[in-house]
Amino acid sequence: MDLGLKQQTALVTGASQGIGRAIAIALAREGCHLHLAARNPEVLAALAQELTQAHGVTVHTHALDLSQPGVADQLAADCGPIDILVNNAGNTPRGTLFEVDEATWRQGWELKIFGYINLTRAVYREMFKRQRGVIVNVIGIGAEKLEYAYAAGSMGNAALVALTKTLGSVSLDHGVRILGVSPGWVETEKAKRTLKRRATQELGDENRWRELTAHFPRGHLIQPDEIADVVAFACSPKASAISGHVITVDAGFAARGYAPPVIKL
Repeated sequence: MDLGLKQQTALVTGASQGIGRAIAIALAREGCHLHLAARNPEVLAALAQELTQAHGVTVHTHALDLSQPGVADQLAADCGPIDILVNNAGNTPRGTLFEVDEATWRQGWELKIFGYINLTRAVYREMFKRQRGVIVNVIGIGAEKLEYAYAAGSMGNAALVALTKTLGSVSLDHGVRILGVSPGWVETEKAKRTLKRRATQELGDENRWRELTAHFPRGHLIQPDEIADVVAFACSPKASAISGHVITVDAGFAARGYAPPVIKL
């Protein structure tokens, strides 16, 4: 399906791996020119070359840390006017209220929570002036399926849902759509690290981590490209009436009532 994204320009954060990389590939496949932001310049450069050769799009890379003061504003200025922003950068720590210390908690929120807030603020200003644009926040079902052992993530994701719904409820009056996509358990390096720790504790062998997904919907983790396809649709004119809403992409996990055991990190 042609999503109508050809010749549009998108900024994707956290683009070097996992869901962000998959989103970059999906948008390039649809003909989007790209700005890709992440911390690793070598990985970004390799991805940019791959996308340019495969899809003939223009790709700019930005190696930076969005948790640092002023970086979001500078990134928005460096990119110039864009049609699409995908906020995806973040790595909120797992652990309970008592296991995650203040410094670690703040570090996680500076990147994902305040990183999203600051970049949305900077990009939205320009979109508001031009009366068009789309912002998609990749959030996570921690906001919906609250988990004791993921305190910082559940609370932070809930804040991003509130950001998406409050701003997205009025943004379309000015031609800008703001919405969210909340992935469930996706096969990323972070998810595999968590499952490997559980496999070590429960099965005595980290290499048996896939056995722990037997009770997940479909018996396995969601693949990053499955999230990316939904994000690409959300960015497109095909989703023109969707704003102030969060789309859950978890294969039914949150509704199933099953959650992994509490983990001692």
